[in-house]
Amino acid sequence: MHRLRRPISARTRILGAILAVACVGLSIVGSVTFLVQRERVLSGVDERLHSQVAALRTVAGESDPTTPAPSPGPAATATEELDISHYTSVASYLHDAVARLVPAQNEASVAVIDGKPRYQPRTLSGFDISGNTTLISRAVAEAERAGTAVIGTAVTTQGSLRYIAIPVTMTDDPDKGVYIRAIDLGEELRPVTASMLTYGIAALVVLAAIGGVGWFVAGRLLSPIRHLRETADSITIADLGARLPAQGNDDISDLTRTVNSMLDRLEGSVDVQRQLLDDVRHELKTPITVVRGHLELMDATDPADVDSTRALGIAELDRMTRLVDDIDMLATVEGGEPLTLREVDVGALTRRIGELVEVIPGHAWSVEAVADAHVQGDPDRLLQAWLQLADNAAKYTPEGAPIGVGSAATADEVRLWVRDHGPGIAPAARHRIFRRFDRAGGRRTVGGSGLGLAIVDAIMKAHGGLCDIVDTPGGGATFVLHVPVRASEPTLPDPVRAGDVVLQREAAE
Repeated sequence: MHRLRRPISARTRILGAILAVACVGLSIVGSVTFLVQRERVLSGVDERLHSQVAALRTVAGESDPTTPAPSPGPAATATEELDISHYTSVASYLHDAVARLVPAQNEASVAVIDGKPRYQPRTLSGFDISGNTTLISRAVAEAERAGTAVIGTAVTTQGSLRYIAIPVTMTDDPDKGVYIRAIDLGEELRPVTASMLTYGIAALVVLAAIGGVGWFVAGRLLSPIRHLRETADSITIADLGARLPAQGNDDISDLTRTVNSMLDRLEGSVDVQRQLLDDVRHELKTPITVVRGHLELMDATDPADVDSTRALGIAELDRMTRLVDDIDMLATVEGGEPLTLREVDVGALTRRIGELVEVIPGHAWSVEAVADAHVQGDPDRLLQAWLQLADNAAKYTPEGAPIGVGSAATADEVRLWVRDHGPGIAPAARHRIFRRFDRAGGRRTVGGSGLGLAIVDAIMKAHGGLCDIVDTPGGGATFVLHVPVRASEPTLPDPVRAGDVVLQREAAE
């Protein structure tokens, strides 16, 4: 069985990326700095070597004034870069050149005649290259081949040496001389190398500091995500109440608020589904018990008893069908089904409700006012809520009492009302009659599922509005639907948990 490899944490990946970028940056800076310093040192070395050519031209002029001038002899010639007119032999010229041009620290010189080292400085300021056959043979060969001063680099047992080789010849002297000046590049570059070593140590310290700070900062930045994972692990279907603390205005805080909003919607949806199941279980239990009891007591040999039981069973089944339809409707509205919003002509809607309520028997219906306005909403849902209020008023108003419907508009909202002249609703009961299976006074003498006003309330919240109750002058109640002129953010239904449902049912029963 292969064991799954633990994935690299986001914190480690972020820290690795930070260190990689820092390492690349420090490497580029260090490399550029090293190359610039190295080129500067090499340029200085080359300038010092080139200065030897000019120095050789003035060697004769630097002689002691008290020293008699050399006797005139044959005309002396040399390469075009050199001026040795005061000397009669190559050996004497190179002797003075080596003696007078004293090498500095990390420098060396030697005079070579006919391929063999002849003169070297007697000072101890530089180092000795007279025995470096690799350097001498290479420098002599290049100088004789070029016929002029050449600069090159030779890797020898004494290290990497930068040298200049100046050929020296005279017309009347068969000797062939070469003046060689060399500088130890290793020693010249030692300060640069030491600086880069110091830079490397400092870079490692900086990387360690970046790593420590980056680990801390990444942990702080990712802590909301870690809390999000822990919260998600703790959430179960039985407990959806865990939330994340949202602080700040950065992207992670926005993510936290988004997740909390998602959890709110999820909790509301689960509560709606849980309540739906409780409603179905509770409300269907009574008719099933009634039908089962009558079937058990029915005398199958008595046609009258059979007909009576059959009629009762059909009536209970019809009531269960209406109940299931109402529960389904309420779950649909509260479950967040999107409304079909469009511009609604309030006047046309009012006249339509007036036509529909006229068929409800037992009351004198009238249209009290018609608003000339338009509103953003779902006309079918608004008509459904308005009809539900009218049907509710017809049930609770004494037969023959007048009931009026009407509409009015302001700059901000449209009001749709149903006004009856029944017993009215006590102020203490108005806050709870919109709950499921609740009736004013807890009476069940009026038919219905007990979900009508809950459906009305859910439809109005979906429109961003509300339904309230005021007293009718002379007695009775007026139900008013407040619909915003412009559709606003829907109001989420308040989650109703199992304990609340039990309390509601106990109050209704």
